[in-house]
Formats: sequence, C-alpha cells, structure tokens
Amino acid sequence: MTPDAVPALNQAADKFKHGFLGTIGFHFLEWEEDRVVLGLNVVEKHLNLGNVIHGGVLATLLDVSGACSGSYCPYPGRVRKALTLSLTTTFTGQAGPGLVRAIGVKRAGGSRIFNSSMEVLDANDRLLAFGEGTFRLRGGSEDPKGVPVDY
Repeated sequence: MTPDAVPALNQAADKFKHGFLGTIGFHFLEWEEDRVVLGLNVVEKHLNLGNVIHGGVLATLLDVSGACSGSYCPYPGRVRKALTLSLTTTFTGQAGPGLVRAIGVKRAGGSRIFNSSMEVLDANDRLLAFGEGTFRLRGGSEDPKGVPVDY
C-alpha cells in the first residue's frame, strides 16, 4: 500500500457514512480499479439471536463490495454510483464478533452494466458467504471521474 493509500481509503469511507450503509460501519482495506476489500469489525449490533453475524449484514457486505468493485473513483470529492440489478447470495459459515473481510472483483462489463463476484471471510479466512451480482452505473458514473458528492 502506498503512503497516499490511507488518506484515499479514508476519503472513500467518508462517501459511505450516511444513510443505511453508515449504520453498518464497514471500512475500506483496499480499493482499486476492478477490486475492493472491505473490513467490518463485527460487534453485538451485527449479531442475530444465535450470537453470530446476521445474514443481512453478510448480504449487505456482498452487495456493497460487488458494487464498489465496478465503481472505483480516485478523485477527491467525487463518487461513482452503482445500483444492484441482481444479487445471488450463498451462506456457508458462521462467525461471532471480530474482523470480517468482504472482497469484490469485477468480472465483466460494458459502459454501464457490470458483473462481480464477492466473498466474505472471517479472521481465519473461513468463507462465510459468497455471491454474484449484476450492477448498473447510475447516470454520470460511466465517466471514471464520477459525479460530485451530493450529501
């Protein structure tokens, strides 16, 4: 990771601190063209009644990592927005509190529609969930410079 990477990742995280995604509390560990790694420190609010990470939290991490893998924007004060057209989710394991990582990789796409593969791993690299998604870049986000942040 370059010295410029930490401020850039912090700026990226700031773009996701409002609305529903702000309540989840994930952070960016890596983000580059066609690939993202998100981290989440799982705490009590992320757990279900069985004291393991809630499936909705895992699905959200899959969704966000898939969308971000195809919407990288390195320009400060700007963002590329993507929306989910379809998402398949398979749950394969359980984890309690601790760090989990969501990895999204853009696999294919055109000027607006792209496909990604995603997985969520626990701190011991055990697979908790995986999925495939199809996403669409919103208007203005086809340009790598994106659009101004508007919140």
